[in-house]
Amino acid sequence: MTTAQHLAAIDLLRRRAFPAVRGRSELGDSGPGYHLARLSTAGVDGQECGVRQEEAAEQCRAECEALADALSTRWGQPQQVSLWSVSVRSIAGEEVPDPWEELGQVADDLHLWRVDGHWIAVGVARADEHRWELLAVVTETDPP
Repeated sequence: MTTAQHLAAIDLLRRRAFPAVRGRSELGDSGPGYHLARLSTAGVDGQECGVRQEEAAEQCRAECEALADALSTRWGQPQQVSLWSVSVRSIAGEEVPDPWEELGQVADDLHLWRVDGHWIAVGVARADEHRWELLAVVTETDPP
């Protein structure tokens, strides 16, 4: 996907109603108060060397930065949010609301904007041992 396609996906999610129960959509997962989209994936198969895996991670990070730059043009500079404390709180048994609990498990940090009563975030998550994902979130739930 291109940056323009990522922007279109985020715009689609911003217009879409939140479902009453968690479920899948063509872009990822949605639940009460949020949409979580997996916009793209970069990775290599398990047989590739570490250098190629780092290249895939860099590709995903570059896509994220390009998307964050485009969103910054629309809405101004984002907040840079670390999810470390969300992850620690969740591991300690504290109830963290969705989508923040899931994000805290997979992403280190996010670019975050407050727009028209919703939070919009983009970031890179480790999908598995060999793949990274570009994520976008639209939620009405305040960050913890």
